[in-house]
Amino acid sequence: MKVILAKRAGFCFGVKRATQMAFEAASMDKKTFTLGPIIHSPQVVSKLEEMGVKALKNLDSMDSGTIIIRSHGVASDEISEANHKKLEIVDATCPFVKKAQEHVKSLSETGYGVVVVGDADHPEVQGIVSYGGDKVFVVGSGDEVKKLPIMNKIGVVAQTTQSFENLKNVVSECLLRGGEIRVFNTICDATAVRQEEAKELARQVDCMLVVGGFNSANTRRLAEVCAELQPRTHHIETAAEIDPIWFDGVARVGVTAGASTPKWIIDEVMSRIEEINKNN
Repeated sequence: MKVILAKRAGFCFGVKRATQMAFEAASMDKKTFTLGPIIHSPQVVSKLEEMGVKALKNLDSMDSGTIIIRSHGVASDEISEANHKKLEIVDATCPFVKKAQEHVKSLSETGYGVVVVGDADHPEVQGIVSYGGDKVFVVGSGDEVKKLPIMNKIGVVAQTTQSFENLKNVVSECLLRGGEIRVFNTICDATAVRQEEAKELARQVDCMLVVGGFNSANTRRLAEVCAELQPRTHHIETAAEIDPIWFDGVARVGVTAGASTPKWIIDEVMSRIEEINKNN
């Protein structure tokens, strides 16, 4: 059985930057917390907890110390609260997410109704929305745009892990509901490239493994695009979840991983597949 690992599996720039900042802060021997999980990898969050850095849901219990802002960013009022409490802030927000926040703020201040393309329940989107005014709408598809009010000026930004195709569909519908449209393509290049690479790999193999947190939006999306092309696609978090039965009759297996998946987890998955391969 041949095993093919995608070239761009694992940490993207923003996640790598955030984890480095978090582990550096964790080693400073200070009272340190993250505001929400630093990235959507339970295993990385656990490692930080072992170093004494726990994830907080809010800042209610903090009156001093260091707070690390997760890679997905946080709501604007949470940043204000941290400043008000004079906490030491380590801002590990992904620069691409930060740019989306800035665009929403600028568009709202200049009179645009803002449409954010993404998952309304995702912390990145909730943070982005908080930088706008009263007219900020979250849509997950072009069909949802049809429910929005008619607006003279519409600004569009996207959750960084959205597909370009979905952004295009939303923009097409916005053109029917607004006079002036401004679009900022805030999709992370790494996300788009990984999805295209995953699609190409899924076409070539008999089985796909997508490695990453079940709470990771970009990993779930990778699993979805792979499953559309290769029904024998399995989304796993760790090597322990691999079932040898998956490889029955398989000549080629592909492996990719979400942007929040550390290299050591990918290495463990590859080792487990090789072990199964040798025993068959």
